[in-house]
Amino acid sequence: MIPIADYHMHTPLCGHAIGEPEEYIRNGIKSGLKEMGFSDHAPLVSHRDPKITMDFDQLPIYLKMIENVKKQFANDMIVKIALEADFIPGFEQKTQDIIKEYPYDYIIGSVHFIRTWGFDDPAQRESWSSKDVNQVYHDYYELLRQSARSGLFQIIGHCDLVKKFGHRATENMFDEVKKTAKVFKDSGVAIEINTAGLRKPVKEMYPSLDCLKIYCQSGVPLTFGSDAHAPNEVAKDFDKAIDLAKTAGFKEYLIFKQQKVERTIKL
Repeated sequence: MIPIADYHMHTPLCGHAIGEPEEYIRNGIKSGLKEMGFSDHAPLVSHRDPKITMDFDQLPIYLKMIENVKKQFANDMIVKIALEADFIPGFEQKTQDIIKEYPYDYIIGSVHFIRTWGFDDPAQRESWSSKDVNQVYHDYYELLRQSARSGLFQIIGHCDLVKKFGHRATENMFDEVKKTAKVFKDSGVAIEINTAGLRKPVKEMYPSLDCLKIYCQSGVPLTFGSDAHAPNEVAKDFDKAIDLAKTAGFKEYLIFKQQKVERTIKL
């Protein structure tokens, strides 16, 4: 048994994914999914980088692309149309302007930047050697809390992404996670179990079991995402994800439509 919905996947428009949406959906059908949500990287609001996000003039292409496969596979798969948008302080209005242009089913808010540093970007990985890793973690969790408070997002993406390359804080970060969990709960956002971490140097899903337990105990709801950047990654390791969710104490997960909770599914 796997979750019925994969809510985190990309298209070649973001500059670092391969395969057409039709291929993703066919793999989703084979995997046993009932629902798939495309959530490609929204245009960056602070600067342009076609290697990691769509450009603004590609948004209409993206929407048309996903609308077409939504119609094409209407009898076989529920297809949701979403975005993964970077949270960058000071650019909330520009992000809101993107979101309000289309009736997206949900928006995943992700922190990929601490100030101007793309901490999870392989091209900027060497910068870690000059950083105070504990401070990076503190800064990251503060940005997660800000992203939730912004009201822009329904789901917070891979909410311990800071561990991607295997850098671990030497301080105990549980207080940071507990503070973050309270803000998530108060702000009404969900988190995702994101299986992509298993395919990264850290070799661990986002977030870790210890963090997931805190989010569960705080009443933060759940979604699932493979963060697929290739068709064969759709629903990847979802059997492990559902086991992780149950071990953390979760009993259900959410299905979204037009930025509202459509229903809950029992685990």
